[in-house]
Amino acid sequence: MSRLVLTVNGARRSVEAPPEESLLSVLRDRLQLTGTKYGCGEGQCGACTVLLDGLPARSCRTQVSEAAGKKITTIEGLAKNGRLHPVQAAFLEAEAFQCGYCTPGMIVSAVGLLERIPDPGEEDVAKHLTGNICRCGTYPRILAAVKQAAQTMRKK
Repeated sequence: MSRLVLTVNGARRSVEAPPEESLLSVLRDRLQLTGTKYGCGEGQCGACTVLLDGLPARSCRTQVSEAAGKKITTIEGLAKNGRLHPVQAAFLEAEAFQCGYCTPGMIVSAVGLLERIPDPGEEDVAKHLTGNICRCGTYPRILAAVKQAAQTMRKK
């Protein structure tokens, strides 16, 4: 066990964990941030996506020691001052989910995209979200939500 200091959603958090433990396990089991989901455990489905220094990362395949010293953003850290992030709001408005299991990873991945490419085309969105799987097949609504969020974010 090692004592690690993580910056999660803007707050410094100290945890005791083996350095090779997955970031996902630490977030869910030690920090009680359960919005990030366990899907496949192999980094293929995207349910566990978080942002590390603003870039999407699969937390199930990231050792917690690799995340120390980086800014970690989970789905819980996107809303500010009681207001949903524009991507979260767009997902609700476009009804871009059914079961909702993939939604946190989809939203976090979309936020990572829009922070780098403020006006993505449909191909950019589709390419960027390729690693996020929606078993319910709401891809057209997800695409619409990301495009809507991009437009909202550009107006600010």
